[in-house]
Amino acid sequence: MEPVELLRSTTMFEGLEESDLEALAADLGSRRIKAGESIFNQNEPGESMFFVASGLVNIYLPTDAVHPLSLADLGVGKYFGEMALFDSKPRSASARATQDTVLFELHRAVLTRYLETRPRAAMAILRTMNERLRQTNAMLTERVAKNVIEEFEKGLSWTDRLADRVAELNGSWAFILVLAGTTFGWFILNLNQVFFQKVFDPYPYQFFNLVLAVIVALQGPLIVMSQNRQSLKDRKEAENDFKVNLKNEVNIETIIKDLQDFRAETGAKLDALGERVGKQSSVGGEVGRGQRLDA
Repeated sequence: MEPVELLRSTTMFEGLEESDLEALAADLGSRRIKAGESIFNQNEPGESMFFVASGLVNIYLPTDAVHPLSLADLGVGKYFGEMALFDSKPRSASARATQDTVLFELHRAVLTRYLETRPRAAMAILRTMNERLRQTNAMLTERVAKNVIEEFEKGLSWTDRLADRVAELNGSWAFILVLAGTTFGWFILNLNQVFFQKVFDPYPYQFFNLVLAVIVALQGPLIVMSQNRQSLKDRKEAENDFKVNLKNEVNIETIIKDLQDFRAETGAKLDALGERVGKQSSVGGEVGRGQRLDA
């Protein structure tokens, strides 16, 4: 993908004019990363962001060498590392290529010069940065362990609820028994010269067949609508489970890191205390020996 086309498809630069995109694309650097190669590591200083022109990039937390905590997989048109353009803090996560990847790199100095000459572009970038920050805060601070199905059903219209009720009824014994009873009663009522001298739907029951055809024609779309909605419910549940698991893993890793820091700090204090006790013991022994000699 060409740099201008890549920037045009990026939400971070949405709304910029073509001339602004071309000016920014002219200063982008290009990097080719082999599959499995690291792009940057957590806690490294960063001065640039990246756009994925081809390939696939995985963003992860290096909890350990065997089982890193994967945060996202970014394909063509996605970008990452944008926080490094606005502060000098270390990288908050690590990134590596899972396929042979081509990246376009935007340095902080390039963006600074660009915004100095085109200040109106800053609003689009700040809007995107604010949106990313809100999404992160929502994921980490909101209560994600919620009843997704209940919230999903609150937004259903009466037609959606009707389709679900029809699909639920069609898959029950009640529908089978009602249909069988109606069919049997219809046949009995339309037997010649049994209950009526002239029946309203004689054999071969054309009107009844028409009614059944209409029912079947309506059932099909309603059942498909209900199945599609059930698939959407399943996706919502899976998405919510992912958010809960991700939040829990991040919190657990934070607790483990705090415990490791506490253990290291406690060990250092115990070592210092042991050295101090050892020095006091050696000084006390020397004083005792001196007193015995004087005696």
